[in-house]
Amino acid sequence: MPELSQETERARGPLPFGPAEVTGPSMVPTLHHGDALLVHWGARVRAGDVVVLRHPFQQDLLVVKRAVELREGGWWVLGDNAYAGGDSTDYGAVPEELVLGRVRLRYRPLRPGRRSPFAVLRWGLSAVRPVLSDRSAARRLRAR
Repeated sequence: MPELSQETERARGPLPFGPAEVTGPSMVPTLHHGDALLVHWGARVRAGDVVVLRHPFQQDLLVVKRAVELREGGWWVLGDNAYAGGDSTDYGAVPEELVLGRVRLRYRPLRPGRRSPFAVLRWGLSAVRPVLSDRSAARRLRAR
C-alpha cells in the first residue's frame, strides 16, 4: 500500500497545498515508489480522483488511493495495482472525514547516477505531470 512518509504530516501547514512522498506499489502505474506529490489539502473529492487519506484502522498512517465511488459509509477507495491490496476491499468504505486531500501533481526525482544528457532530457520530459482524475478508472475499478 503506498504509504506517505512521516514528514508529510509535519509538512502540512496552514497552506492548502503541501508535499508528500509515496512508498509502496499499490498505485502503479499512476504513482511509483519514491514519487513526490503535491497534495491539495481539504479539496473536494470526486470519483476518479487520487486522494490522500488516513488508514481507517491505523489513523497515524496516511495512504494514497483512487476514490472510486461515494457510498453510504464513505468513499470506496482502491489502488490502481489490483495485485497490491490494502484498500477498501480489505477495510471497507473510508469515512469522508478521513479523506484529507486530493493529489494534484506527481514529481519523479532524478535517480542517482543518471547524469548523461539523454537521461536528464528523458527525465525532464517525464518528471513532472499532473495527476488527473480518471473517471474511466473509477468505472473499471468499481467493476472489480
